[in-house]
Amino acid sequence: QVQLVESGGGLVQAGGSLRLSCTFAGGTFGRYAMGWFRQAPGKEREFVAAVSRGGRVRNYADSVKGRFTVFRDDDKKTVALQMKSLKEADTAVYYCAADDTISGVTPTRGYDYWGQGTQVTVSS
Repeated sequence: QVQLVESGGGLVQAGGSLRLSCTFAGGTFGRYAMGWFRQAPGKEREFVAAVSRGGRVRNYADSVKGRFTVFRDDDKKTVALQMKSLKEADTAVYYCAADDTISGVTPTRGYDYWGQGTQVTVSS
């Protein structure tokens, strides 16, 4: 059974940076595309970023393009989300997800496994 554990969340001032990390266990990491999602209070969960198997393709929501970068390290079985120029609107619980899919795709929904989430709060 695949398990995902996020870390790195916290409180940061607007304009600041934060790096989230997600560790993967219980499966073959290289088979999975990895994604990040977030859910703000009172809102639906939304796609943030994804990286394909092998890391050659990345995809971002328009709201975070140019500010967030997703990385994966297949040797360490981790995926990270580097966030900069943070805004209050980025405040949410951030979730890591894994999707057993073909190479070269970066799904925006339909992931197979999810982490428990980590809180990111951006203050003014």
